[in-house]
Amino acid sequence: MNTRKLTTIAIMSALATILAVTIHFPIIPLVSFLEFEPKGVILAILGFVYGPLSVLAASCVCAVLEVLFLGGTILDMLMNVIANCSFALVAALVYKKLHTQKGAYISLAIGVVTVVITMSIWNYIITPIYYGMPRSAVAELLIPGIMPFNLIKYGVDALIVVYLYKPVVSFLRKNHMADASSHADASNKPWIGIALFVIASAIAIFLAYNSII
Repeated sequence: MNTRKLTTIAIMSALATILAVTIHFPIIPLVSFLEFEPKGVILAILGFVYGPLSVLAASCVCAVLEVLFLGGTILDMLMNVIANCSFALVAALVYKKLHTQKGAYISLAIGVVTVVITMSIWNYIITPIYYGMPRSAVAELLIPGIMPFNLIKYGVDALIVVYLYKPVVSFLRKNHMADASSHADASNKPWIGIALFVIASAIAIFLAYNSII
């Protein structure tokens, strides 16, 4: 990873953090503990330009900075990274294989579906631990609250990416911060990471279902 790429990732991570810190508000009263913030837009664009590993790096940086600025715990950082990677990293992986305008739409749609499913699972696992709620109460919030929240939040993010991607990439290329091959990343590491994540999720679901966690 060259210095130019590292610098761009750092700048966009900082921008994503600023957006998250300054713009955040609940959108569904039933799950007011979940707040909309638009950093997913920056992370998705970053992933389209530099590949999925850049999303993972930026998501980790943003998660740490948000806890420093807004407060929180290791669980907040974990959920932050899981949500951002479920949307932006997955979208970047698909876009790497379908590098067309239609592919961008498909990749964003897959990212939205993935994050809705993933965060339903992980809210079911983590929210009872974080808030001391019975797991049955969280289960009752999934369909009327948690799933619609993530569908709206990341659906809006995806629409914004559609409109902003080309001008942002043009700006980056004009300022020599990206080039036509920036998206190329032949590494299989993101797929390995996703496989491990699926395994970890399955284990967590089993433990939660059996009241071990």
